[in-house]
Amino acid sequence: MAAGKDSRREARIGSGADPQLEGIGIAYHQSSDIVADARTIIDSAQAAARRAVNVTLVVRNWLLGRRIAEEELQGKGRADYGKQIVAMLSKELSSAYGKGFGKQELYKYVQFYNLFPEIVDSVSRQSRLLLTWTHYRELLRVTEADARAWYVREAAEQAWSVRTLKRNIDTQYYQRLLLSGDKPPVVEEMERNTAPYQTREFKQAEFIKDPYMIEFLGLPEDERIRESALEAALLANLQSFLLELGKGYAFMGRQFHLRGISGNYYIDLVFYNVILKCYVLIDLKVGKVTHQDVGQMDMYVRMFDDFYRRDDDNPTLGIVLCSDTDTDIARYSVLSGSEQLFASRYKLYLPTDEELRAEIENQKALFERQAGDRDNVSDFGQMPTESEPST
Repeated sequence: MAAGKDSRREARIGSGADPQLEGIGIAYHQSSDIVADARTIIDSAQAAARRAVNVTLVVRNWLLGRRIAEEELQGKGRADYGKQIVAMLSKELSSAYGKGFGKQELYKYVQFYNLFPEIVDSVSRQSRLLLTWTHYRELLRVTEADARAWYVREAAEQAWSVRTLKRNIDTQYYQRLLLSGDKPPVVEEMERNTAPYQTREFKQAEFIKDPYMIEFLGLPEDERIRESALEAALLANLQSFLLELGKGYAFMGRQFHLRGISGNYYIDLVFYNVILKCYVLIDLKVGKVTHQDVGQMDMYVRMFDDFYRRDDDNPTLGIVLCSDTDTDIARYSVLSGSEQLFASRYKLYLPTDEELRAEIENQKALFERQAGDRDNVSDFGQMPTESEPST
């Protein structure tokens, strides 16, 4: 009797996928390679979890957009009723749930509902969704309906990452294909330029780093996924260094999240100087500071002034540092017209180039020594501690 049960179990397992798991979306196979079989289980389980979270986030945002749109209709004919509803809702939801419910985001949800009215029906039929909310957020930028539908179809069928989709929209890939009499070279060029964004590793990292997923799941934003080990060590010590200067610095945040209209940005360190009455933004770059880095900081400065600067604050100051201290140590950026203010007052309360260079060199040397100690531990085994004396 037992032998009969065992033979039936072996037949069921050996037949390929387990029918009990088909609805869950986790694959089970038995082959001669147990490592490959285990990887299949793990990879399919992770993919199933990502799909489940993604579907829930997309449907949530669609339903929020629908509810806001319905409420706006009730105030038809009343001036600014929609704006008042969005402002009130943003305040209440942000107070209750934190990030992700600013007025701009709520308007995006309404736009999403209006442009993609079929989303929920599609999910109900398929029990899955191939594109993420971040994909759809990029698609909201496409104003032409035919182009938007084409990008949706191609992104799903070709499994484009968000970065690939964004690049193709920015470079007007759809329009170029329409105008081209010889389409294969256009497609080949696109695939060649987006190949780095289409790897399995890139797509997994993109999902994990997605700020909308992080906010939706209520997870703390992990700075380690945005910083190299050297950058993390330097930033941690630069934060302490500036606070120890005693020149009015108040720490505001690390990897400070700026949510723009067309994207999300992260500033390495943000301070408020109570003496200068201004925000101080710091970005650290591994290698030489480039013109692009300075341009990016100028954008951060302008965005920060728009979002956070009060009427009695002075212009925001941006500092771009580089860890390659054989070259220029820093570039300072303030809004145009503030050069005299910078020259006469700011330098009194900022660390000099020499101070910054010395601090970065000290921290680089400390980091290298600590890395060497860790290497020694891995080479010779666990070092004894005070609670575990060596025998």
